[in-house]
Amino acid sequence: QVQLVESGGGLVQAGGSLRLSCTASGRTFSSVAMGWFRQAPGKERDFVAGISGTGNTKYADFVKGRFTISRDNAKNTVYLQMNSLKPEDTAVYSCAGPLTRDYVPSSLAAWGQGTQVTVSS
Repeated sequence: QVQLVESGGGLVQAGGSLRLSCTASGRTFSSVAMGWFRQAPGKERDFVAGISGTGNTKYADFVKGRFTISRDNAKNTVYLQMNSLKPEDTAVYSCAGPLTRDYVPSSLAAWGQGTQVTVSS
């Protein structure tokens, strides 16, 4: 079975940093686009960042300049470096893949269980 597992969430003060990791098993994701999404209580799920199989990246406007997505294909892992965190970044962050050309999860995408990020003021 295909499985994605996130780690790295936690509690952090505003202005701080966290690095999230998403490791895949059951198949290789090196040639497909992967991404991070977030959802706060009572809110819709939002796209945060995506990275293509060739290393091109896409970011939501609300994180551009603060977050960086990267991948290590040898480790079958995708990262999200989160800097200058704000209280409004508080949410459950999940990884998913493969994504389509428009960085939308495909109908057959796998999802991780999510990791909680809480930013205090």
